[in-house]
Amino acid sequence: MGHTAVPPAPPTADGGGAPDGAGGERALRVSGRGPLRRFLTRPEVGSLLGAVVVFAVFFTIADPFRTGAAMATILYASSTIGIMAVGVALLMIGGEFDLSAGVAVITSALSASMFAWWFSLNVWVGALFALAVSLAVGFLNGWILTRTRLPSFLVTLSMFLMLQGINIATTRWVTQGVSTRNIADMDGFDSARAVFASTFSLGGVSVRVTVLWWLLFVALATWVLVRTRVGNWIYAVGGDQDAARAVGVPVAKVKIGLFMTVGFFAWFSGMHLLFAFNTVQSGEGVGNELLYIMAAVVGGCLLTGGYGTVIGAAIGAFIYGMTRQGIVYAGWDNNLVMFFVGAMLLAAVVINGWVRTQANRR
Repeated sequence: MGHTAVPPAPPTADGGGAPDGAGGERALRVSGRGPLRRFLTRPEVGSLLGAVVVFAVFFTIADPFRTGAAMATILYASSTIGIMAVGVALLMIGGEFDLSAGVAVITSALSASMFAWWFSLNVWVGALFALAVSLAVGFLNGWILTRTRLPSFLVTLSMFLMLQGINIATTRWVTQGVSTRNIADMDGFDSARAVFASTFSLGGVSVRVTVLWWLLFVALATWVLVRTRVGNWIYAVGGDQDAARAVGVPVAKVKIGLFMTVGFFAWFSGMHLLFAFNTVQSGEGVGNELLYIMAAVVGGCLLTGGYGTVIGAAIGAFIYGMTRQGIVYAGWDNNLVMFFVGAMLLAAVVINGWVRTQANRR
């Protein structure tokens, strides 16, 4: 149960005991290639190379792509997917995935908006209520999965359908429409917007605060995976939960905690959506869960669990942001975005499979 999914390098064939001669030379050659080999077998190396290629293509063919304002827009588009991809990547490393994540974002935004508006409360009270709702959804997903041992596909697909229906029905009941009321004039809105949806100037370019939150979340999640016992548990549960349970890992608690982590990021993304646009459409969010999973898979996470990094998922989200905006800057048909997303996903699966094979050989 290491901190990363890449196993340590095995000893050389000659045991490393020949200080000179042919055996010693072979050992020195292997040692010299060690850092490069270790780099090439990292889970995120495929996505990193893909990001370089995508950046080079659009940098070459699209003049607007080269501006600071364009990069700020790309980073914002990446952050809206990347924040959720942090939680989804952790969950996938733990051996599960969540099909309800997309609509859970909308559930969070709707809960905060309608609760504060209906009871005429400060919007921060609505945000706290939405946090409780989001964590409860995550807990319910994890609890059902661990109690019934059903596949996460079935559990979260059921939650996806239930949340989709609740979102639309509750919004119609409370607002008599399909969207929430504008809450821009309510108490606490300005301070909440400053936290979740503000902008700041960097070198004369306006950058969304979600970019900073995204980088912070990636750093914290990476620290948890690499430096803490919980990170060991996540990799162990994703790799072989029966073996993990046998050595004392609290498998059920880890899985429930991971689903609740996805719930937290759904809450944060929902708050950004609400305070950036003031209102929320109840039917939104459908399909976004696939983008979150795509970012994680492109970044090196395996659907089978036990392998991957949050940094890789961040790179996967960045590739999506570059592709989405790069196609616009290049003047191509915007409908091609999803084609390229699908092509990237397929290529990533092939490359990651090769990387995994190389890691296992080592």
